[in-house]
Parts: sequence; C-alpha cells; structure tokens
Amino acid sequence: MNILIALIPALLWGFMPLLITKIGGTTRQQTTGITFGALIFACVAFVFTDPVYTMETVIISFLTGCLWSVGQMFQLKSFKLIGVSKAMPISTGMQLVGTTLCGVLLFHEWDTTFRIVFGFIALALIVIGIFMTSYAEKEEAGQATLNRGLLALAISSAGYVSYVVIIQGFAINGLDAILPQAIGMVMAALIMTARSKDDKESRFIKKTAWLAIPGMIWAMGNVAMIYANSLVGVATGFSLSQLGVVISTLGAILLLNERKTRKEIIFVIIGVILVVIGGIMIGVTKA
Repeated sequence: MNILIALIPALLWGFMPLLITKIGGTTRQQTTGITFGALIFACVAFVFTDPVYTMETVIISFLTGCLWSVGQMFQLKSFKLIGVSKAMPISTGMQLVGTTLCGVLLFHEWDTTFRIVFGFIALALIVIGIFMTSYAEKEEAGQATLNRGLLALAISSAGYVSYVVIIQGFAINGLDAILPQAIGMVMAALIMTARSKDDKESRFIKKTAWLAIPGMIWAMGNVAMIYANSLVGVATGFSLSQLGVVISTLGAILLLNERKTRKEIIFVIIGVILVVIGGIMIGVTKA
C-alpha cells in the first residue's frame, strides 16, 4: 500500500505535461495559470495543516518558489519547441544529474566507494538515456530549434535544481514551505510574463483558468511526495517519482500524436528506460 501511495507523484507529474499541452494556450498563459493553480491548492492546504513559520522559512520558501517558476516557464517553452516526448526525458535527466551532483559536492552524500561507483554508473546511464531520447532521423524543426529547446531545458533544469537544493540546504519542512513557495511562484510568473513582444494575447483568458488545474495537480503531487517520503523514505520516494517520465513521454506519442519514426520510438523507449534505471540507482545511493 505504501508503494502505491509513493507512485502517486509519478502518476500526477507524468500526466501534468499531457494535460497542459492538451489545454493549450501560450507560454505566458500556461505559466500564469499553473502558478495560480498551485497557489489555490496551497491556500486550501493551509487550512488543513499547521505550518510553522519563521523569517528564514518564509524568505527561503518564497525564493525557491520564484526559482520553480523559472524552471516551469522554460520547460513549457521547450514543449512548444521540441515536443513533450523529447523534452520530458531530457528535463528529467538534467534534473537528476544536477540534483545528484549538488548533493555530492555540497552535502557529501556519496561517502563510500560503493556509492561513488554506483552513482557515477547511474549518471552515465542517465546521460546516455538523454542522448537517446533526443535522437532524430530527420530533424523536421531544424537544428536551430533543437538548440533553442535544449537551452530552454538547461535554464529550466537550473531553476528546478536550485529549488530542490536550496530547500534541502536549509532543511525546511515541505509542508511549512507550501504557501510562501506558491506566493513566490505567482509573483515570479507575473513578472516574467508581464510583457512579450511576440505574444500580444492576454495572459488572463478562460484558458488560463483551465490551466490552473495542472497547477493544482502539481501541488497535489508535491504534497503526496512529502507524505510518501515519510512512509517509504526519501530514497525510495525519490526513485519512484521519476517513473512519471514514462507516462509523459509515451503519453505524448500515443495521446498527443507527436510524430516519431519507428527507429525514433525505439530510441525514446530505451532512453526513458535508462533514465528511469539511473534515477532508481541514484535513489539507492541516497538510501
């Protein structure tokens, strides 16, 4: 039963990119709607939890919420540039590598020979998996578009990794962070989407309201992750949460009809498997 609960974040986070893409909207509308959805959920959670706030908790949580919004907006940009099925494995892989290296360099998590060897094998699998998922027989969008997508993912992953590492560094309780984080998400989103030369459409339309649903889904996954970690441990919970990439990647091909050749699909499947195995192996090193 505990393992099933620990799989909830993977299910929610794997389904989230598919729903965002299906609803549509511009990157500005998507970023705005998602962050407001997270804030709505945070306000509801506040009523049913008993958070303990200190000045440090509020400021650091707010800052990490801003960083999360940076990660989210650039990930959404990458979806439009190279598609969900290509972007999600690369994004997951980059985040795994980034958080792991920060854990090793800043928090000295790999303190035995076994963890060092096992960890570097895991990182190698993830990197190979990333390259395999980005393989294309014929690059329809062009190399320039692919490069823009990869740059967006690099910025996105930097935002996500910073969000995770800073919270870990200050040892802030996840439930205490939810509301100030959500406020930071909204504030950063409103600033980043304030103006756009290429996008004249308003941020606040009916579609923006629908996009609040994926935001609430992300927030539910976040709370489920916190609860699952208390049941099965951070290492197992972290590993299982990475399985969401399977849902989003294959779902994009099957449900969103993102076109792939047979050879590309094989590469994507193998690449996703390698990223997931690498993520699970990293979870073992954290155990």
